[in-house]
Amino acid sequence: MPTVKVVDVLDRVSIILQDVSNVRFPLLELQKFFNDAQREICLQRPDANSVNETFSCANGSKQELTSDDLRLIEVIRNVNGRAVTQISRKILDDSLPDWHSSTAGANKIEHFVYEPADPKLFYVYPQAEAGVHSLEVVVSKVPADSAVSTEGGFSSDTTTIGVDDLYANAILDYILYRAYQKDSEYAGNPERSALHFQSFSNSLGMKARTDTAIDPRPNNQRVQQ
Repeated sequence: MPTVKVVDVLDRVSIILQDVSNVRFPLLELQKFFNDAQREICLQRPDANSVNETFSCANGSKQELTSDDLRLIEVIRNVNGRAVTQISRKILDDSLPDWHSSTAGANKIEHFVYEPADPKLFYVYPQAEAGVHSLEVVVSKVPADSAVSTEGGFSSDTTTIGVDDLYANAILDYILYRAYQKDSEYAGNPERSALHFQSFSNSLGMKARTDTAIDPRPNNQRVQQ
């Protein structure tokens, strides 16, 4: 549960920018950069805002996540039923060509198929029936935009960041990256902008860690071969 307040992050940004009165960089503008930062973090590290929730299946094998979901991370089990394991689509295609039309009994979804290239869709076997089959899933959520209140003073708002506290410094660096991009009075400040973007990228880990984060099973270790 995040505890770092949005206004505290923006205050630190203003201090580093030497603009504590927010003349050059208004707080509401920095807040837009803050929202961009959270979305970028979740794009690179979907586990930064993951939620365990109940997914109500639609009719058929093809299942689509909701509009506020970024991608699937894991399918755990039938609600009040058996575990669900990931399986390669090729295995089902080769061994059960008609698997998309196979019917499941109550709480009897056995496998799911997921491809990171199509992050908001997954398939279940046997096919599900709407209103009958529900799954416990872990999904990455698109973080809601922060809209901190200015009533009673901007600094009095208690809204917390939408990702884990450990990403607070990454958010800080991303906002500074965008702020120095804007600083065009002296033809921009590309060196400092690039420095903060590099720091932001480093804090999220190397590409290999990102690739692991977007796969529903680390290194596909549990995918049946």
